Amino acid sequence: MQEFKVTYFFDEQHYVRRFIHVESQEKAQELVRKERDQFIQFTDSRGIYHELNTSNVRVTQISAYHRKK
Repeated sequence: MQEFKVTYFFDEQHYVRRFIHVESQEKAQELVRKERDQFIQFTDSRGIYHELNTSNVRVTQISAYHRKK
């Protein structure tokens, strides 16, 4: 499994970020497409619970993430 950082931007200053574990960049993109225009729930790396309406997102960004050990 690879780790990907998904960032949802609402405007230039406001965003929410989450990390997902999937097999490939293509699978990450497929997941984000399937979640489009609906409510999703997740807990971020700080332990904060989020309910996000993806229809309010202006830009979604996906990138591979490599944690420093």
